[in-house]
Amino acid sequence: CSSDKVDDMPCEDPRRNSQLSREMNFYRERHCPAPEDGPLCLVPAPAGYRIPVQWPESLHKIWHDNMPHNKIAERKGHQGWMKKEGLYFIFPGGGTMFPDGAVKYIEKLGQFIPINGGDLRTALDMGCGVASFGGFLLKENITTLSFAPRDSHKAQIQFALERGIPAFVAMLGTRRLPFPAYSFDLVHCSRCLIPFSAHNGTYFVEVDRLLRPGGYLVISGPPVQWPKQDKEWAELQAVARALCYELIVVDSNTVIWKKPSGSACLPNQNEFGIDMCADSDDPSEAWYFKLKKCASKASLEEEIAVGSIAKWPERLLKPSARVSLMRSGVDVFEADTRRWARRVAYYKKSLGLKLGTPRIRNVMDMNAFLGGFAAALSADPVWVMNVVPARKPLTLDVIYDRGLIGAYHDWCEAFSTYPRTYDLIHVARISSMRDVSGRARCNLVDLMVEMDRILRPEGTAVIRDAPDIIEKVVRVARAIRWTVKVHESEPESRGGEKIVIATKK
Repeated sequence: CSSDKVDDMPCEDPRRNSQLSREMNFYRERHCPAPEDGPLCLVPAPAGYRIPVQWPESLHKIWHDNMPHNKIAERKGHQGWMKKEGLYFIFPGGGTMFPDGAVKYIEKLGQFIPINGGDLRTALDMGCGVASFGGFLLKENITTLSFAPRDSHKAQIQFALERGIPAFVAMLGTRRLPFPAYSFDLVHCSRCLIPFSAHNGTYFVEVDRLLRPGGYLVISGPPVQWPKQDKEWAELQAVARALCYELIVVDSNTVIWKKPSGSACLPNQNEFGIDMCADSDDPSEAWYFKLKKCASKASLEEEIAVGSIAKWPERLLKPSARVSLMRSGVDVFEADTRRWARRVAYYKKSLGLKLGTPRIRNVMDMNAFLGGFAAALSADPVWVMNVVPARKPLTLDVIYDRGLIGAYHDWCEAFSTYPRTYDLIHVARISSMRDVSGRARCNLVDLMVEMDRILRPEGTAVIRDAPDIIEKVVRVARAIRWTVKVHESEPESRGGEKIVIATKK
């Protein structure tokens, strides 16, 4: 591609999206080009690009030239977001609502919610800035998926991923976020400026869909006890009351609520007109799915509530109640866990993958099923974005019940991330994803060009499939300039698969 495409995100193109409706921020959501309009070219790295600083040092500094965008450092440096120092951007760990640093802010929250002890494991940070909150929660064994839109600051999420913090580009506008119901034990907003009570409480209702029963909602900044925002603050409290959230504390400009576990208090008389969704509504359907003005109810609410579901790390290997909804679910779950433990051991010992070393930090599993691949990496210094293809069985809720994170995605479209953001991309059965909808764009070449876009230079792609598919994969891999080796699958494998290990130059 031309050099002006170094930060290209096909579905978050500000020039195209600026023509769209501003109602409920529709224009800042995903809007992908038509299949024939997508360029078939390889996105170049910026001039002066270097192999990223390795984790955990990258939490505190990254190379300036890998994303030479100075606007956030200039505008937010006094709040401790980030600063330019010599060849690096430095991240002191501050934020607009925690200029003294994320560590002290997290300690303050820990006075009111059980941050350590394993009760809380998955968190969602909305409008996350450069994701220091999520970065510093990692040492508490809480994995935070941070998101922000592509905005005037240019590269918040790009900075987060370069630091090695789980993040992706998203906007809470007109559609559900691409996660199943009851995914997160903690939802956090620090000056995210989402109008939670607007549109009859629609955005608060979406948070309620995503938050596990017994989970915590933390909002810092406006409108919480904010000057000249008394009406908005009153409305925010009213929508929380309508959903029977328990107020834990209001501390200066921070409020913490706890979501009720067990049966909801709706229907009740509330000024927002919020009622329970119909039984036919699937609260875990969330790919291009319009926001609803009703509160979701999922089966097995009490069994998967914070306090009922197993603590971390036991929950990683223990089948949750939602597994039992699958046919032979517990048997399938346990067999899948054993299979991936065996496969990952083979990847490391026999195929020489540098998993478990500082070389690999940001990992994506493009076809995650129950998260077995990620579970087998749980002791390594990595985080894994588990992607469940949107038209496959919606197993992402089981992945979250394990204490892992991920998103729905249709691989006929570009993923919502910047170029050069993953060290390793893994895909089992690539053939099952490329013909998902039968549309013209769903072919192997487009899919692998997209993999190249999001893979870092010197990053690794691991693709396993039937021998005839692997032949095609190898041809495309050479065309996009990857160096390729083909291996037999592990001796215990009965499927006769082959494994491609490819390196992006």
